[in-house]
Amino acid sequence: MLKFTANLSLLFTENMLVDRFKAAKQAGFDAVEIQFPYDLSATAIKDKLDAYDLKLVLFNVAAADLLQGGEGLACVPEKRDQFKEAVAQTVEYAELLKPEAINVLPGRCHDNSRLEFYLETFKKNLCYAAEAFSPLGIKTVFEAINTNDMPGFIIHSGTQMLSVLNQLNRPELFMQYDIYHMQMMSEKLEAFIAEYADKIGHIQFADCPGRGQPGSGQIDFDRMFSVIEKSGYSGWIGAEYRPAGTTAESLNWLKPKT
Repeated sequence: MLKFTANLSLLFTENMLVDRFKAAKQAGFDAVEIQFPYDLSATAIKDKLDAYDLKLVLFNVAAADLLQGGEGLACVPEKRDQFKEAVAQTVEYAELLKPEAINVLPGRCHDNSRLEFYLETFKKNLCYAAEAFSPLGIKTVFEAINTNDMPGFIIHSGTQMLSVLNQLNRPELFMQYDIYHMQMMSEKLEAFIAEYADKIGHIQFADCPGRGQPGSGQIDFDRMFSVIEKSGYSGWIGAEYRPAGTTAESLNWLKPKT
């Protein structure tokens, strides 16, 4: 049976973040994920998880200015010290919250002449993060993001993710496969998941185009979820979409088919 998480950064935004845990539980979720949890203390998050019997499956290492159009942290050579500080912060949260995986966002390069330098920096930083999280029993994942939404993103395909995995050859390192982003890049989603399920540490989804809930775009999610289930992937699947209307109105995909 597939296991779904609610991404509290995009779902239940009718509520303040501290109140989204209760909303997720009431909607039928047993697990949640948060892009960047650092506006709340780790203790405050733990209290909410315990109160509503929820598991926090995944969150990201802080990425500085990435969501505002900047290059982020993980790939920028001049920001290695800042990245290490972000990893230290993540470890503090992870020691208390015990997620299954932590995501390192590769980031962007705005000067293509420096791209190789940025890629090498990212790989060094990814290893640094994996070495920090592995003793806690936590997987390190990294994500490809489409270059329409984030121009200059240095990892934007399944092939690139596989190349990084093969080069680094670390057993605690996995891909985070985002169905929306890879559909935006015209990837063959079903074939990739079926072939590389053992190298995927976390899956996220939204429909495409638009990044809305299943049924708002072109992806056949009944088929997609069936492919994931048959692939042997046993991890969590994160609902990371922007609901049209309220979150509760967007959850028909979660209800058992009758």
